[in-house]
Amino acid sequence: MSSIEIRIINTSSNSLPEYATKGSSGMDIRANLSEPIELKPLERILVPTGLFMEIPIGYEAQIRPRSGLAIKQGLTCLNTPGTIDADYRGEIKVILINLSNETQVIHHGDRVAQMVIQKVEMITWKLAEALEETERSSGGFGHTGKH
Repeated sequence: MSSIEIRIINTSSNSLPEYATKGSSGMDIRANLSEPIELKPLERILVPTGLFMEIPIGYEAQIRPRSGLAIKQGLTCLNTPGTIDADYRGEIKVILINLSNETQVIHHGDRVAQMVIQKVEMITWKLAEALEETERSSGGFGHTGKH
């Protein structure tokens, strides 16, 4: 497995994001709060993390929901996965929504999302008059049926 180095500034009192296990794809990121946040049903909020990164060109960071938070509390990320581009230098923030029927409370240090670093391929467009035919062709949105 290869590894890249990413410069990071951590203005929070939380530890840096880290992989929980050897096989983890994502690193948990934590809320950086001065006081708890109450999130009512269907309410959404931008949660600060206190993290600032310098992602190398050719990579992105993706912000994804944590499955445990989603199933246990009904909290998930909007705009999923959220993309952090290589040229962004602002604070990493997480868009959370409460899909449960109860108010949920987020505290400083709570693990609110996970972050995955991905390689990004850049493309160039090639204008064409026609596209190669396939078995599927233009079929989509349930085209293959239910089996």
